[in-house]
Amino acid sequence: MMRKISTQSVAILLLIITSFPLAAVEYLDGIVAVVEDDIILESELAQEVASVVSNLKANNVQMPPEDILYKQVLERLIIGMLQTQLAAKAGVKVTDEMLDNTLSGIAQQNGMDLISFKQQIEAQGMSYETFKENVRKEIVINQLRNHEIGSRVKVSEQEIDHYLETEISPEDRKVQYFLGHILIAVPEGASATTIQAEEAEALSVVEQLRAGADFKQMAVSVSDGSNALQGGELGWRTLNQLPTLFVDVVKTMNKGDIAEPIRSPGGFHILKLLDSSGINAHIITETQVRHILIKTNELINDEEAQRRLLAIAGRIADGDDFATLAKANSDDTGSALNGGELGWVIPGLLVPPFEKAMTELEINEISEPVQTQFGWHLIQVLDRRNKDNKEQQKRNQARDDIRKRKIEEETELWLRRLRDEAYVDIRLEALNE
Repeated sequence: MMRKISTQSVAILLLIITSFPLAAVEYLDGIVAVVEDDIILESELAQEVASVVSNLKANNVQMPPEDILYKQVLERLIIGMLQTQLAAKAGVKVTDEMLDNTLSGIAQQNGMDLISFKQQIEAQGMSYETFKENVRKEIVINQLRNHEIGSRVKVSEQEIDHYLETEISPEDRKVQYFLGHILIAVPEGASATTIQAEEAEALSVVEQLRAGADFKQMAVSVSDGSNALQGGELGWRTLNQLPTLFVDVVKTMNKGDIAEPIRSPGGFHILKLLDSSGINAHIITETQVRHILIKTNELINDEEAQRRLLAIAGRIADGDDFATLAKANSDDTGSALNGGELGWVIPGLLVPPFEKAMTELEINEISEPVQTQFGWHLIQVLDRRNKDNKEQQKRNQARDDIRKRKIEEETELWLRRLRDEAYVDIRLEALNE
């Protein structure tokens, strides 16, 4: 008997891209939107709508009016296409090996091998090839966001000190919150009249929710947030994983509460506390690791990068020193000066393909060439330890939390700016009224 795939174990970005076959739908080839130099066809919109409808039904969310549903889905397609176009211009690519590694990771999270996972996907009525391509697109978009946003986000030691001193108490850290979120967006440079109108709409939404309106249905119908089509659910988060402006509000909420609209540069946020739960501390396994990186470029392709690393691995096997070779050959200039050492790292700190390979290595074992978005790596684990280093762990966690919060806030603004500055011609009449 095949098991149902657990949605909780799959990253949120993969939950929103499930595609279903549309045997009963007769596609048309009409253009519903022109996005820069590309187009979105009626057939593409219909397919995505069918996928969203299936997901909403699976989650027992009432369907919004058809025109609103189509508008929400088309906006998501437009935002996705703009990001894909920008990624193509930036030269962001995902190899088949990177894609297979990601899919294998998803399968493992669901307790399956890749063959069983594929069978389960198809048994649930999904096209596995379409699923793969959607995953590929999401990886590309994530790499683009890391390049456009993540590379600019810095966290200072002073920010960490302030965070640890004032932000979250030890008691607060033990609690997780399951939140619903609705965003009533305000365009950049909006007039006072527009801002007042959007605030009035946000207050109206709060009033309707407190009167008993279904939150998921309301999110699907009116929210401009990126999680609107998931019923506005943000998932389980601790206070330190929430945007700064949410923290003080959420700390005062009880289960079922609807907060007053919260103003931000992007608009008005409406929160509902769906549930809360305590969390337990745990000991983490730290890994002391070093690597040699070969980046690909116009002169060095994937095959050449792997060949160079295999040659270096052969020299190490013959007795040459890893650190000396790292200093001479690694394209990671920061770690190369230290013989390729990355120091002691905690789970989740490194990119998934690197961490997966590192985790599978024995101490002193050297990996085969491993590909990440940064290039090709030769990895060696020097040591492991189980450690409850509370002070350093607090600082590492604080840095990660602040960074994630900044990235989330910047991403919302970046997407809004990307949409506002793009040439988009919507040709579906119902959406232009």
